[in-house]
Amino acid sequence: MKKELSLQLIKFINFLILITMGKAIEITDANFDEITNTDKPILVDFWAEWCGPCKMIGPVVEELASDYEGKAVIGKVDVDSNPNTSAKFGIRSIPTLLVIKNGKIVEKQVGAVPKSVLTQKLDAHL
Repeated sequence: MKKELSLQLIKFINFLILITMGKAIEITDANFDEITNTDKPILVDFWAEWCGPCKMIGPVVEELASDYEGKAVIGKVDVDSNPNTSAKFGIRSIPTLLVIKNGKIVEKQVGAVPKSVLTQKLDAHL
């Protein structure tokens, strides 16, 4: 039974990856652990719909998802809808972007920045 569930979970995650190729993955409290269980670097954008700077960096995050397809996981966490994940990482200002590698935060950026700053942070952990 456990093996069956594991196989179903793997198939589901692969399906999610396929349908989100080239797009930032929506990360939630419910799927955070599954999405981030990888040896690839993960860029997580903590944002909210009402946040002006978040709207500025949003298109950059989507570009990064396309640019780093297959090399890194790029995801977004809506802080209003996912308070547990936001609290887990002590997110107090948005946008906050974290690069996570092997379960540990290796880079942190608070505030909107140019794409080049985020690529530099990601490239350092590929």
